[in-house]
Amino acid sequence: MTVIGITGPTGAGKTTVLNVLEEMGGAAADCDQVYHGLLRTSAPLQAELRARFGGKIFAENGGLRRKELGAIVFEDPQALADLNAVTHRHIIAELKRLIERARAENRPAIALDAIALIESGAAELCDVTIAVTAPEDVRVGRIMAREGISEAYARARVRAQKPGSWFEEHCTYTLRNNGDRAGFEARARSLLTQILD
Repeated sequence: MTVIGITGPTGAGKTTVLNVLEEMGGAAADCDQVYHGLLRTSAPLQAELRARFGGKIFAENGGLRRKELGAIVFEDPQALADLNAVTHRHIIAELKRLIERARAENRPAIALDAIALIESGAAELCDVTIAVTAPEDVRVGRIMAREGISEAYARARVRAQKPGSWFEEHCTYTLRNNGDRAGFEARARSLLTQILD
């Protein structure tokens, strides 16, 4: 079984690549979904976050107060580094479990989808990595349509992230998305076929 890391900036088309792989019989693990699931269900993760950041980051119902945590970590680089160290360790442990489950299901591949694939250390679990990139205008249009936000806000989000070239430099392969969905799906299928063969 092949473990494929998929990364790239928001709005580039990573989900399209995941969908193509799933059509080919592969499994997919969205690291954002893994993280949000662990925040709800992992007592060890919650305990570590409480120990480092205090109980005020959790609501009475046990849910994380994202704004309170964000206010702490975005003002303090060390706090952000601590948050990433804690969460990345738990996410990677869960990804290892999902990889083993996909192997037990005889899947041809599993894709790990993470914007922080390289920085988190999750790329070390992968046999190959794919950077999915797209021009800024394509990404802005996609984010606006997906999230119903203004162009100014979408552009600010795009410009706050690493450029596509950074992802390309750090990955085995690159898929560039010019906004032609059918063409992009065909290129994704061709690359994934090549990787799995």
